[in-house]
Amino acid sequence: MPKYVIERELPGAGNLSEQDFQSIAQKSCDVLRQMGPDIQWQESFVTSDKIYCVYIAPNEQMIRDHAEMGGFPANSIAAIKRTIDPTTEEARM
Repeated sequence: MPKYVIERELPGAGNLSEQDFQSIAQKSCDVLRQMGPDIQWQESFVTSDKIYCVYIAPNEQMIRDHAEMGGFPANSIAAIKRTIDPTTEEARM
């Protein structure tokens, strides 16, 4: 199933409280439960003014629907074509 990274512009994201993050996560999970098992949230990375989320879904539209239903921004959505890490270098040996 395709994997996507979503960029969510959220000014002050890095200064949100633990309670704010719990509320955001709860809303996201509630929407995911409504949408069914075809869409999954893997993890998110918080920076000063943005949140980058990694999701698995059959298509980009399902990601957009999740954002709309949850009231979350989805400023850009990109399909992940491949992942690499330090072990990728080892494949050439």
